[in-house]
Amino acid sequence: IYSVQEKKSKTQSKLCQHHWRKVHLLGRCAKKNWNPVFIDKFSPKTLSLQKKKKKKKHRKRWGLFVVSPSDDAYYRWLLVISIAVLYNWFVVVARACFDKLQVTFFICWLVLDYISDTVYILDTIVRLRTGFLEQGLLVKDHIKLRDSYVRTLQFKLDVASILPTDLGYIATGIHTPQLRFNRLLRFPRMFEFFDRTETRTNYPNIFRICNLVLYILVIIHWNACIYYAISKSLGFGTDTWVFPNISKPGFTTLSETYVYCLYWSTLTLTTIGEMPPPVRDEEYLFVVFDFLVGVLIFATIVGNVGSMIANMNATRAEFQARIDAIKHYMHFRKVSRELETRVIKWFDYLWTNKKAVDEQEVLKNLPNKLRAEIAINVHLETLKKVRIFKDCEAGLLVELVLKLRQQVFSPGDYICRKGDIGKEMYIIKEGKLAVVADDGVTQYALLTSGSCFGEISILNIKGSKMGNRRTANIRSLGYSDLFCLSKDDLMEAVIEYPDAKTVLEERGREILKKEGLLDESADSGGLQKEDAEEKVERLETSLDTLQTRFARLLNDYTHTQQRLKQRVTLLEQPKTAYWGLKKHPFKFTLRISVCLQNKKQTS
Repeated sequence: IYSVQEKKSKTQSKLCQHHWRKVHLLGRCAKKNWNPVFIDKFSPKTLSLQKKKKKKKHRKRWGLFVVSPSDDAYYRWLLVISIAVLYNWFVVVARACFDKLQVTFFICWLVLDYISDTVYILDTIVRLRTGFLEQGLLVKDHIKLRDSYVRTLQFKLDVASILPTDLGYIATGIHTPQLRFNRLLRFPRMFEFFDRTETRTNYPNIFRICNLVLYILVIIHWNACIYYAISKSLGFGTDTWVFPNISKPGFTTLSETYVYCLYWSTLTLTTIGEMPPPVRDEEYLFVVFDFLVGVLIFATIVGNVGSMIANMNATRAEFQARIDAIKHYMHFRKVSRELETRVIKWFDYLWTNKKAVDEQEVLKNLPNKLRAEIAINVHLETLKKVRIFKDCEAGLLVELVLKLRQQVFSPGDYICRKGDIGKEMYIIKEGKLAVVADDGVTQYALLTSGSCFGEISILNIKGSKMGNRRTANIRSLGYSDLFCLSKDDLMEAVIEYPDAKTVLEERGREILKKEGLLDESADSGGLQKEDAEEKVERLETSLDTLQTRFARLLNDYTHTQQRLKQRVTLLEQPKTAYWGLKKHPFKFTLRISVCLQNKKQTS
């Protein structure tokens, strides 16, 4: 049956080839100088050329394949290789010591071993294609990447970790997982994953504690395996220190054996003791080594956990120090009990709602570009809600966003009072404010999240009937979170944007016209702030004054130098110096001292 089918398939392929040749010839002979596009497109020659082109494109794409260490894909790959490394660190060592574990699940271990080997080989390829930064740019030259990787110690460890030591199974047998101990040399990749996770996670202290616990578990696991291996070599149950006889009930199964070894290892490394003392010299040496490792583990735990707890409580300790200082000040100045209670409640609100952190202090270590992007992401939409800033230049909005300051007001606090000079404008982020009468009880309006006020008073527009004074009393009903923009910051920002300055002026005048607060008879003015030209003129005047003073000082210095030279010349004459010293010694020494003092002053 199979031979008949093969003959049919061969005859069909020959007929198809003959049909293609016939159609191709007919297509070319139908007309002179006629190109059969459709037939040429699906001819065998064209198809083979297309396959070659696809292979070339694939080679080019592979040639351009470079992994950036900052990509998320690289981080995910580190997770995969770390799982493979942890598998070898835990399982291979246990299989080498516990024979039952190796024999019982041999097929499962064989599959997992070669999966981890495949991951190791792929990781070596990824390392060959991992770029690095040179002068701030990602290097994509394959020769440079290869050379930089080959020169490192990591390359030697990677090559050693993928050597086919499993071939030794032919000589020693398949139940010798000790041949795979070279797979443990890939540990730097796991450490790299831990370092990157620590910088990426939002809970670094918790991750550090988990990382420390993992290291301790690995050490305890290895120590338990070594204890079982030593007991096996010395003989189970030969003395009180080694593992009991495996024929006794309670020590026959694999789980019971491993749990007992793990228990012994934990008690020994934590220096708790309460275990049978060693009998032989080998046992004494092993226990001494375990005690030393246990002391190091205990010191590491105490040091790391202490520093982690200190870091976790650093913000709280700093905040509590501020509260204590203010409490001490209020007690020293004998502030009223009611006001002291309000201050303490205000601090409690800040800490409870996680508003005790100073944003400017936190972001000061970032470059200006990143600080601007964070501020835009957080505050730009809020700033666009202000009437005078709608459709303003993007550059001006960025400048203003960087100058916003957060303020928190307690219940009953007045943000501004009617008649006060306006030096800031406010944007409500959270909370509710009330526009109240002078008595503080009658409520005219309610301001909620997204509202703003005080923007007209900081513009100081000429012709405003209220000038730059507040027109209403605004009081906080509860705890209110506001963004504040000062007048000085606004004026500093609009100097660099003269067009935006004009737009703000016109919008402010329109708002005043609608509210009937603009005096039309007044001169049309703008922001009452000195221009850059006026500042330059003042600086030029100051420079002229400084130049005049410097010229006078230079003239005085020149005259002093001339007098000093004359006096030194008189002193250098031997006769004059001798007779002057002989006749008037006191005057002569006094003159010398005066000359030396003048010389020091001029120098």
